[in-house]
Amino acid sequence: MRRRFVAGAVAVLAASAGVGALAPSADAAPTVDIKVDAGTSLGTVPSSGAGLNLGFGDEHMGDVKVTSLMKAAGVRQLRYPGGSGADEYHWKTHTSGDGKGWIPSNTNFDRFMTIAKKVGAQPILTANYGSGTVQEAADWVKYSNVDKGYGVKYWEIGNEVYGNGHYGNGKGWERDDHADKSPKEYGKNLVAYSKAMKAVDPTVKIGAVLTTPGGWPDKEKAPGDTADWNNTVLSIAAKSVDFVIVHWYPGGKTTADLLNTPSKIAGTTSELRSLIAKYAGSRAASVEIAVTETDGVGSPALTSQAAALFAPDTYMTWFEQGATHVDWWNLHNGTDQAPTTVHGQTDYQDGGILSAETCVGGKCQPPRDTPFPTYWGIRSLTALAKPGDTMVKSSSGNSSVTVHAVRNSTGGLNVMLTNKSPQNAAQVSLSYAGFTPAAGAVTTVSYGKGDTALTTAKRGTAVAQTLPPYSITTLQLKPRSGTSADKPTPAPTPTAVTPVDSAPGTTGTRAQGEAGAPVGQPSPSSTSGDLASTGASSAATYSALGGLLVITAGGVLVLRGRRRRGLHGK
Repeated sequence: MRRRFVAGAVAVLAASAGVGALAPSADAAPTVDIKVDAGTSLGTVPSSGAGLNLGFGDEHMGDVKVTSLMKAAGVRQLRYPGGSGADEYHWKTHTSGDGKGWIPSNTNFDRFMTIAKKVGAQPILTANYGSGTVQEAADWVKYSNVDKGYGVKYWEIGNEVYGNGHYGNGKGWERDDHADKSPKEYGKNLVAYSKAMKAVDPTVKIGAVLTTPGGWPDKEKAPGDTADWNNTVLSIAAKSVDFVIVHWYPGGKTTADLLNTPSKIAGTTSELRSLIAKYAGSRAASVEIAVTETDGVGSPALTSQAAALFAPDTYMTWFEQGATHVDWWNLHNGTDQAPTTVHGQTDYQDGGILSAETCVGGKCQPPRDTPFPTYWGIRSLTALAKPGDTMVKSSSGNSSVTVHAVRNSTGGLNVMLTNKSPQNAAQVSLSYAGFTPAAGAVTTVSYGKGDTALTTAKRGTAVAQTLPPYSITTLQLKPRSGTSADKPTPAPTPTAVTPVDSAPGTTGTRAQGEAGAPVGQPSPSSTSGDLASTGASSAATYSALGGLLVITAGGVLVLRGRRRRGLHGK
């Protein structure tokens, strides 16, 4: 996705980084009651599991250490060729834009597929809508699935196409060479892409780009439009697509804001389901929801502990609400922002889960491929669930502690508890329905602030635990000997409701105003252009490569992530 570097914006947020409602109290915190209804199913963990974005400009995506780290983290889906770069990427020639920029030779499509196989991940590909053609996309399907036998099922048609300038935000951030940039034109072209691609391989699934409910430009109408983006696109193309795509960048002024955003996912999903039902008719139940980008951008925390806590909570909440894909942005990203301190921990303001070893203002990231806390947050999911496990109903008596529970294939029950307070430990009391846990100390897998690995230990019991501040703790429970676990029954289908739009700049996609600006309002800009705030000298040469920014200065190649601006101005 095309980004503008906004110097200081995140630093301002970081300066105000607090815990809000989670601020520590002078009095001892009361015990938090956790209830797990192991007999009520919320569905199964999707086969794609935790997904991750890879950009074609990342020459280190296939390094042995990197693929090993992705595999160990349980990454089960890889998205390629990367954000806004996908709308400039030509797969056949492995070129971008006008074809004159440098692209690593080891990141072409075949190389990506080799990486996906090593990781054990399902690919999801973004066809070039911005500067490509229907025929180019159909040829890609033929090469992938007929000629090479890769069997790629999921194909997005463009990336954040609504960011093409149609809604009055200048040229926008998303390349779109179509003369008509309206949702009506995108819907019409979606039908054409779907028809051509399915003519090559009828088994492929085609995805439609939607605006995220509550985030700009959701509900907007440009001059000449009769309806907003989502209603227009689906009214034309709902019968030609198999999944809808949203990007989830909820942001927040404080870490508490970020950590509370998963509670908004149910309303967002409900609105999407209502839209799908309105236009897809009898096919509605089979149309999937894919969250192909998410991270903590727009909040104070991108790599520090708050972002690590946000990650598994976000993945699991989306899965519990029926999403079939959730992909984190990004594997490597880099940054032009100086590190900040968030709750006593260095935050490198980088959207990647592994260090790109960039330096800003004389301060450098850890050695290349060092896992950031966000990596360990995602990897924590491996202690909770595997694809096909059954998610079950659970609840917390206090929003400072979140809970997710999963019944595994061996009859056990895993319970993930997240303490969102950066300073206070949390005492929790757990009760169960539909499952009787074995007595005695239980196996826990935890990740705490400052840790550099997951820690497995025997600690507490199935009914009482002490959670360290800012920690993720997963209880791995076995059933009491001689008991038979109840088979989970499906939870009642929630009634579709339209959520109230959240406050500007606090939820939705990156398609919002700059930090601090109202949604849909003009964002601060610079007459020097999108890259004016990088701090690099005018002698540097910039070229965008699949979600990464390659900066060549003085003969030295530096990889910087094209910082995914969570907030796009109008």
